[in-house]
Amino acid sequence: MNSKINTPIKSYVLRQGKITSGQKAAIETLGPKYVIPYRQEIIDLTNIFARDAPKIVEIGFGMGVATATIAQRNLDKDYLGIEVHSPGVGSLLSKIDNHKIANLKLIHHDAVEVITNMLANNSIYGVHIFFPDPWHKKKHNKRRLIKLELLQLLCDKIVTGGYIHIATDWLDYANAILELGNSCSNLENTSAINSFVPRPEYRPLTKFEERGLNLGHQVWDLIFVKV
Repeated sequence: MNSKINTPIKSYVLRQGKITSGQKAAIETLGPKYVIPYRQEIIDLTNIFARDAPKIVEIGFGMGVATATIAQRNLDKDYLGIEVHSPGVGSLLSKIDNHKIANLKLIHHDAVEVITNMLANNSIYGVHIFFPDPWHKKKHNKRRLIKLELLQLLCDKIVTGGYIHIATDWLDYANAILELGNSCSNLENTSAINSFVPRPEYRPLTKFEERGLNLGHQVWDLIFVKV
C-alpha cells in the first residue's frame, strides 16, 4: 500500500483559541523536554522512548485530559500525541510535567504530515482519533479528517494486528467512518457484526462526554485491526 497521498489532506482547520500565559510558558519551558520537533525524516521512537514497547499515536488530543489519563494507566505502552493547536499542547505539557508521565511525548504539528514524513511503515501498534471535528453541515463534510486516504496511510504505519480506534458523537460521521473502514481490504472490524463496539476500558470518559451522555447523547466507538 502506498503512503503517498496525491491530494494533501489536513488533520485540522486552524481555529486557534486564545492561549493562556501558563500554556505559553509550558510550551517555552517544557517543550524542549517533551516535544519532538517536526522534521521531514523518519524518527526512531524506540530510541526516543529508550525502550522497546508498543507505540500508540493519538491524532488531535485536544486539551490532553484523556491522553494523559490513558498514558498513566498503561505504563507498558508509549504514547505519541500529535496536536496543531497551541493551547492544547501547553495544557498537556503541564500535565506531563506535573504527573511525571515518562511514556508520553508530543509533536506540535499537523498530524497527517507527521505520520507521512516521520513515522516508519509497520512501526506503530495503535492509533487513537477521539472526537474529530464532525463538520456536521453537509456542505462541510469534505473537510472531515477521516477519509479513505487517511485510513490507507495509517494502515501502512501500523503493524499487522495493530489497531485504529475512532470515537465520535455524531451518528452521521460514525456511519461514514464505518463504511470507510469496512471498505478497506487491510482492515477488519472488531465488531462481530461489522458495526460499532462498546467503549473499551482504556478510553476514559471526559467531562464533556459524560455530560452529553447524561443528556441522552450517544457516542460511537469503532475499532479496526490491520490484517
